[in-house]
Amino acid sequence: MSKPKVFIDGQEGTTGLQIHDRLSGRDDIELLTIDTDKRKDLTERRKLINAADLVFLCLPDAAAVEAVSLIENSHTRVIDASTAHRTAPGWVYGFPELYKKPEETIGKARFVANPGCHATGFLSSVAPLVSMRILPKDYPLTCCSLTGYSGGGKKMIAQYESGDKAEELYSPRVYGTTLKHKHLPEMQKISGLDNPPVFTPVVDDYYKGMATTIYLHNRYLVGQPTARELSLILMAYYAGQPLVSVAPYTEEPAYLAANALAGTDKLELTVSGHEGQSIVTARFDNLGKGASGAAVQNMNLMLGFEMTAGLAL
Repeated sequence: MSKPKVFIDGQEGTTGLQIHDRLSGRDDIELLTIDTDKRKDLTERRKLINAADLVFLCLPDAAAVEAVSLIENSHTRVIDASTAHRTAPGWVYGFPELYKKPEETIGKARFVANPGCHATGFLSSVAPLVSMRILPKDYPLTCCSLTGYSGGGKKMIAQYESGDKAEELYSPRVYGTTLKHKHLPEMQKISGLDNPPVFTPVVDDYYKGMATTIYLHNRYLVGQPTARELSLILMAYYAGQPLVSVAPYTEEPAYLAANALAGTDKLELTVSGHEGQSIVTARFDNLGKGASGAAVQNMNLMLGFEMTAGLAL
């Protein structure tokens, strides 16, 4: 039996390079490559896209839409890492742990939209709580998400790693201050909330790693669970999952380092607080479970491989 042919359209970007790193050593797929001088050649890209069994799109939104239009067959399957299709009809949202049977939902899908990094952190706590009817759909959520600068792509990486780096880049920087961040539509739709959260992302002077935190008044939750009880609820929800876990609850104060899971494709939730208030923090690698690791996880499901194959556990 021939190996599935896989093509990364946009391999030169941060996400594409990370996907390539995870796939280059595998012997269960055939990785199609494009000559460097032809990577923007429409004819060559069309040829490779249609020759592939599965294509990763690591492109700007408009280019990702264009790439899908180049498909001229009924078999090429797509994982889009851009924002373009995350709430689009006909596309499956690629967060396996939110489905009871991901091997059915994602595994049989033709078009899969890979989640945004901030959305991954937000949805990992909010979507289960909404689905279990503990968090009301009309709850006015607030979320803050801290990320390393690699999430900004090559241009931002160059700014932070420049020899004459601006003074402001040595400190955390709040952005998305119009409260219209591009991940908000998927955060609202996939969580099932009536309204998007008030969301502020923060970029800081370290390469990779994320800490995405939501804030809860327990008295407005159904059943008024304590922070400890919320931790147990989420722990039960993710029981047996190899890539998403919940840290044991503790009442001891702690520092939660945003880069604690850098270099892995895992995500860990930590619930903190007391009887009246809770925070839930998702920590993961913005290039791992927040991007390329999640894309490879989805590919594994779509091609019938072990879900964690090729991932850093």
